[in-house]
Amino acid sequence: MTNSIPVSDIATVADLVNAYKSGQLSFVGLVLTETDLSGIDLKGADLSYADFSGSDLTGANLRGVDLSYGNLSEANLTNTDLRGAMLIGTNLRTAVMVGTQLKSADYDPEETQFPQGFDPVQAELKADR
Repeated sequence: MTNSIPVSDIATVADLVNAYKSGQLSFVGLVLTETDLSGIDLKGADLSYADFSGSDLTGANLRGVDLSYGNLSEANLTNTDLRGAMLIGTNLRTAVMVGTQLKSADYDPEETQFPQGFDPVQAELKADR
């Protein structure tokens, strides 16, 4: 990667996909709310502090991504691959998590917010404390 696009210049899904395909992995603080990101592949990206609230991430490949302190409230994570992701302090409180793959994802029992009734142990997450 020779040139990295400033996160503040990424305003559309196409911008994000193009930056990722060019080798950029750092998207710290990215804001793409209420956006259709279904099926997107961002495996291994740093999405810490990102805001995807209200977005559709159905079937997305977010394996190994860092979503620490991100906002995924009201996001649709149906069949999304979050295996091995960092979910420290992530807001998933009102996310739709049907068929979401979370095995070995790291979370903070005190800071990560899950939907009511969600069981991180049953979902095979790893507590970092």
